[in-house]
Amino acid sequence: MESSHDNLASENAGKVLLVGAGPGDPDLLTLRAARAIATGDIVVHDGLVDQRILDLIPAATPRISVAKKRSRHTVPQPGINALLVEKASEGLTVLRLKGGDPFIFGRGGEEAESLRKAGIAVEIVPGISAALGAAAEAVLPLTHREASSAVTFVAGQCKGLSDQNWSGLAGTGRTLVIYMGVATAADIADKLISDGVSPSMPVAIVERATLPGARAMRSLLADLGGLVERERVASPAVIIVGEVVDRSLAEDRLVALAENAEKLA
Repeated sequence: MESSHDNLASENAGKVLLVGAGPGDPDLLTLRAARAIATGDIVVHDGLVDQRILDLIPAATPRISVAKKRSRHTVPQPGINALLVEKASEGLTVLRLKGGDPFIFGRGGEEAESLRKAGIAVEIVPGISAALGAAAEAVLPLTHREASSAVTFVAGQCKGLSDQNWSGLAGTGRTLVIYMGVATAADIADKLISDGVSPSMPVAIVERATLPGARAMRSLLADLGGLVERERVASPAVIIVGEVVDRSLAEDRLVALAENAEKLA
C-alpha cells in the first residue's frame, strides 16, 4: 500500500531527458530536442556538443560539462550516473545533452539503467548519429541497391580489438561505419584485412562532419592508417568501409585523394 509520504516523494521527483544533440550543426537538432533544451532546469553536457547548440540554452540555466577525451574522462561514467540521479532527486528536470544519438555509442543505455534503478523517470530524445551526418557531408549513401544492403556500426576504441571477429562486418554488399577509430586506424585496417576484407576495399574518412572545416577523404583499406597519418586526421571523425564509398556524389570533396587510391589499386 502506497503511503502519503511515497506520493509526496513521487510528486517532488525530477526527471532526466537524455537528448541527442546530433552531429554538430544546430540545424540538425530535432524540434523535440530544441524544445527540451529550452525547458531543462539544469544541463549536463558532453564535450562533443557544439558551442552553437550550447548557446541555445537559456543563459540562466546552470550547466555542467562532463567532457570526455581519449584516455581521460573529466568525470568517470559512474560519476556522471550519480550526478544525474542526484540532481533529479532534488526535483529538477535534468537535460542530459549528448552528441549524436544517446543510444549509439553515447552510453545512454548505462545512464538510463542507473536512473531507472534509482526510481528516476527517464525520457529519450533521439538525435542524428555521426554516421548519418558523415554520410550527408560526403553525399555518400550508406546503403545502395547495387552496392550495399547492410550497415554495421562499430566502435574503434573497443577493448580486445585483436580478439574480435570482424569477418562478416565488411565486404561485398556491406558497409562498415567505424566510430572513434582515428587513433587505431592502422590496427583496424590490419584487423579487417586479416579477417578477409580485401586490401583494395574503398574507405572514406569524414572529419568534423556538419561542422565548419569538415573534410571527406577517400583511399583504400590498405592505406587507412597512412591516410590518417598523412592528412593528420583528428577526432571527431568517422571511417566508412565499403563499396558505397565509390558511390559518393561529392567528387569535389573526395577527389583530392582519389589519385592516391588509384595508385594503390
